[in-house]
Amino acid sequence: MSDDGRHGLTIIAFIGSVFSPYYAWSAEKDPFAHCAMNVVLYGDRGRFAMTERRAASLSRGPDHIAIGPSAMHWDGTALTVRIDERGAPLPHRLRGTVRLEPRGFTAGPFHLDRAGRHRWWPMAPSSRVEVDFDQPDLRWSGGGYFDTNDGDEPLEAAFSRWTWCRADLPDGAAILYDVHHRDGGGQNLSLRFSADGSRREIRPPPAASLPATGFWRMPRETRSDDGRSRVLATYEDTPFYARSLLASTLGGEPVRAMHESLSLDRFRNPLVRLMLPFRIPRPLAP
Repeated sequence: MSDDGRHGLTIIAFIGSVFSPYYAWSAEKDPFAHCAMNVVLYGDRGRFAMTERRAASLSRGPDHIAIGPSAMHWDGTALTVRIDERGAPLPHRLRGTVRLEPRGFTAGPFHLDRAGRHRWWPMAPSSRVEVDFDQPDLRWSGGGYFDTNDGDEPLEAAFSRWTWCRADLPDGAAILYDVHHRDGGGQNLSLRFSADGSRREIRPPPAASLPATGFWRMPRETRSDDGRSRVLATYEDTPFYARSLLASTLGGEPVRAMHESLSLDRFRNPLVRLMLPFRIPRPLAP
């Protein structure tokens, strides 16, 4: 999120794209045949790109990953992302560079399910980000976050839904992750990290209700110190996913929190999956 609150950015490098209809429909279930660099700009110059590519378009090593024309590279102090993508169904161009500098690293991953098949590591919860795009013409600086996820089965096999949010604090960051398991029950991760990545104690805040999104009526909820939260902006409103900017109170501080709601019950609906190729093209050539 930019320091002035006007712009936001999400970048996800997928190997075995968990939201790919082609991956779900494939017989081989080869994750390397379903890769994508998902890039989303939020704000008055919003853009979305997620082109799925085959294994021939993937290159990776200990310090880099490239998927098609876009790539991430770690030089020991910063992660540099070079982006060259096209959106769909409108063929707008996204081309630019993002540099993320972590202020510290956390100790290790968390298991999101009882069987340990799904792992999440909020590796650098407090970072600085520099954004420099040629297309669209956009430059800003702000707070950032870097995490990794991996799993041994489809998300919808283990979870029915989740909500997640992250907010900068004066001395680090807070992350709230409420996961609802497919077989009942769930898990609440209420985490607070200092800027250097060390974990600090935080009591799980009480639940705070939020209105459903305007078009697709995606349910939203979060947590806040005083049990209240307000939606400042809705950046994504889709049949199974919503991303929003919230005004809340966490760790005794008023915060702007980036928030997501995911319904995997909605996602696995066959009609929803038939809609996804309009947003996630898969070229015939590598």
